[in-house]
Order: sequence, then C-alpha cells, then structure tokens
Amino acid sequence: MQADAKHSAEPSVVTIDGPSGTGKGTISAIVAGKLGWNMLDSGALYRLTALAAINHAIDFNDKNKIAGIAETLDVAFVPDTNNQIRIVLEGQDVTNDIRTETAGNNASIIAAIPEVRQALVNRQHAFLHSPGLVADGRDMGTVIFPNAPLKIFLTASAEERASRRLKQLKEKGINVNIDSLSREISERDERDSSRTVAPLKPADDAEILDTSDLTIDEVVESVFVLLQKYGLYEEN
Repeated sequence: MQADAKHSAEPSVVTIDGPSGTGKGTISAIVAGKLGWNMLDSGALYRLTALAAINHAIDFNDKNKIAGIAETLDVAFVPDTNNQIRIVLEGQDVTNDIRTETAGNNASIIAAIPEVRQALVNRQHAFLHSPGLVADGRDMGTVIFPNAPLKIFLTASAEERASRRLKQLKEKGINVNIDSLSREISERDERDSSRTVAPLKPADDAEILDTSDLTIDEVVESVFVLLQKYGLYEEN
C-alpha cells in the first residue's frame, strides 16, 4: 500500500484514542510514518510529567507544582528507523522508563488533575503543524482536537489487552502476574472513564475499531481505508 497524503492550507489532524493496550502508540507511529506526518504521543506527556515530578521530588498532591512541571517539560520525540519514537526527557532517553505499569498508573493519577491537563493543552496544540499530525491519546478527539476531520477510537477486550501487555513486558525481561495486570488495567479504565475532566470515551463522531482479533497490519489497513474515506490520502 502506497500512501499519498493530501495536503491543504491547514494541516490535517487524525486522532487515535482508546484505552491502554489497544495498540494506539504502535498504530499511530506506523500511520504517521507512512503519511510523513508529525506524531503526538499525548499519553507520554503525562507519563513524562509524572516522571519529571518524581525526579524533582515533587509530591503528586502538590497540584500547582505538578502543573508547573507540565508547563516547562523539556521533552523531545525523536523518530528512529523502525517506526518507533525515542523519548528524551531533560537530555536523557526515557523511552523504556515511561512504559512500565508504574509509570502508566502515575500518569493516570496526574491526568485527573485539572491544572495539569490545562497546562498540557497548549503544548499538545503546538504539535499540529505542516504537513499534518497523528495524535495518539485518550481525549484527542473529544478535547484537544475536537474539529479533527477523522477521529478514531480503538478498543479491545481487557483480557486481550492484558495478554498483549504481558507479552511486551516478558520481551523486556519484566515478570508480572497476568491476574494483577488485568486488575491494574481494569482499575485504570475505571479511573480514566469516570474522572470529571476529559473522561476516556469516544467522540460522538468517532470511527470505532475493535482490535481484539486484528493484527497490527490489519489495523493499519483499516485506518488507511478510513483516511481514504475522509479524503486525507490517495492510494497510488
């Protein structure tokens, strides 16, 4: 499949939202790479804010200081040759550090703080520039880019997501119990879906893709079908 992204005066944005373990990051990186567009891993910003707060010994209950960290976050997203994004925080590669379950839970905690979310809004908007943006997160289509021409919401069963996460962790040499992993995922879903600020949910006009029984290639193919449907690329 040869993708030819269509360009206009205003750069386009495609949002890819969904809970943890649905493949948002992998799919977004591949799609952005094929289109030649920029990528925003919004979830990483929350993980990075939490990590920076820990590095600077700031208590998670200190909302103003956490928001200050978010506003001045020194971060760079550096693409590599394998459709992957390396993440550099304050000069250090923290790509693996922010992908642990602890980092994810910390991100979920501070993401529920309104002051932190507001501090990161402008930072996220700044990623939208020519030729276009693929924005991966939980509220990209509902809050950050509500006027995006294409909004995608990925889903998958909790069991499948736990299985995927277990495989990823084992590949990194990290041992974890599948039952505790499933419980953590369910608890995070409940916390993210029930928070008062920007809860996890699909936009009213989102295209919903269940990835439970799909391979990565099949999900990418489905995304490009939608891109073509919405006039955002032409297949050569």
